[in-house]
Amino acid sequence: MQTKQLGTSDLKITPLGIGAWAMGGAGWAFSWGPQDDNDSIAAIRAGLDAGLNWIDTAPVYGLGHSEEVIARAVAGVSPKPYVFTKCERTWDADGNIIKSLKKDSIQRECEASLKRLNADTIDLYQIHWPEPDEDLEEGWEALVRLKEAGKIRNIGVSNCNASQLARISKIALPASLQPPYSLVSPESEESALPYCGEHAIGVIVYSPMRNGLLSGTMTKERVASLPSDDVRRRMPPFQEPNLSRNLELVEKLREIGDRHGRTPGEVAIAWTLRRPEVTAAIVGLRNASQLAGVIGAADFRLSDVEIKEIADFQLP
Repeated sequence: MQTKQLGTSDLKITPLGIGAWAMGGAGWAFSWGPQDDNDSIAAIRAGLDAGLNWIDTAPVYGLGHSEEVIARAVAGVSPKPYVFTKCERTWDADGNIIKSLKKDSIQRECEASLKRLNADTIDLYQIHWPEPDEDLEEGWEALVRLKEAGKIRNIGVSNCNASQLARISKIALPASLQPPYSLVSPESEESALPYCGEHAIGVIVYSPMRNGLLSGTMTKERVASLPSDDVRRRMPPFQEPNLSRNLELVEKLREIGDRHGRTPGEVAIAWTLRRPEVTAAIVGLRNASQLAGVIGAADFRLSDVEIKEIADFQLP
């Protein structure tokens, strides 16, 4: 599988990477509901066997659990995949999520992630959210120091806008930005993606299928039957009248995909990869069988005619 350099980093990554948000399981504020760890491990190994070479997670996914699952999944695997994780979202003894960009907090978070991942270094360490905004520079400087200390190889950010990218770039250029980007959430096109293109910042997009909504396997009935603690129940794209419109979009993606033997999800992912600024996309997996519905996006590209067809469909 072809790889592409991530910004100015030393990382050459495949077009798709394994997302581990849902692998955190139940019992925390942004859960996707219960998850079987054995299914998670099987999904990771299936992705690696298919040629994917990186995994993206965060400590807050399952309050540390996702990182622990990844450590189990990659134990003994050779060559080792790149593992990307994050900081800034932490939690207290009761599981309440805390936002902190203070230097001391980030140092503790890094050490905790290294321990959970059973790793000596983190390949890419990212600020999860630029919150509180007034502490962004302090947090970014902490990442720079951790890189200098050899704890992390590369530093990046997630969910930052162009103005925030400009602020931290005065301290050190980020290797990457991780924004939400999909047909349902294209806002990054306005300024964040162009800024990254102009300043050699790599882009790893998350939720290219909008949390599974554009995968081709989601229906109104399935949405209605999601576990009560599945965060997607609270997301506007999964609620009416948005849900009906988004499922109509899925049928347009299905129509295009059928011409090429591709799934709606692969078309949705390919739509994000069409942008020259985008280095790669995160595909969330909950079990090994889901890989078949997304892996084809690694080498599938939409034609200009098909991109226009999707744009025309989306016009009000």
